[in-house]
Amino acid sequence: MAKRKLKVPEALPTENYKESRFKKLTSAVFRKKVAIQEVVREPTSGGIVFRLTKDKKDIEILLIQDSKGRWTIPKGHIEPGETAKMTARREIEEETGLKNVSILTWLGKIHFKYRRADKLVLMTTQIYLVQALDSHEMPVGEKWMKGIAWFPFVKALDTIEYEDIGKLMLIAKKKVRTGDY
Repeated sequence: MAKRKLKVPEALPTENYKESRFKKLTSAVFRKKVAIQEVVREPTSGGIVFRLTKDKKDIEILLIQDSKGRWTIPKGHIEPGETAKMTARREIEEETGLKNVSILTWLGKIHFKYRRADKLVLMTTQIYLVQALDSHEMPVGEKWMKGIAWFPFVKALDTIEYEDIGKLMLIAKKKVRTGDY
C-alpha cells in the first residue's frame, strides 16, 4: 500500500518553518534566567467603584479587563506630588471616564511582586471605596483595555482575577451595607 503524501498549502511555510518553530520553542524553554540585579518599589492606588442597583437592594462593581484579559479594578502608579487618594481619583477617571464619583474611605492595601527582566518589582496598591454618583454616566475604557463593565456584586466577586482584591470587595460590600464609611 502506497503512503499518501500530504500536500502543504502554499500559504504555509515548508520544513524550514518547522525547524525555526522548534528552535524558538526550545530556546524559550532553556533560556537562562538573569539574576535579579535590582529591587524596585512601585506605589500604586485605585478603587473599588460601586453603584447601587436600581432597586437599591444591592450594589454593582465596575471592573476593567486589562490587555491580557484579566478582570481587575481601575488603578495605577502614584505620580510625584500625588497622594494615594488623588491617584485613585485620577486613575478611575482616566481608565473609566467616570467623573462624578465620591471616594468614601480607604479599604486597605495589597502587595504584589513580579519579575521584570533583571528587576524584582514590589508593588503596593492602596485601595479605596468609591461610589459612582451618576447612574446614567457610562464608563468608557481606554484603548489598551479589552473590556469594561458593571457586574452584580456576586458576579464581580467570581470574575475578579486577584484574591486580595476579592477580599477587599467583601469589606467594601459590608461597609456599604452598614453605612460604615
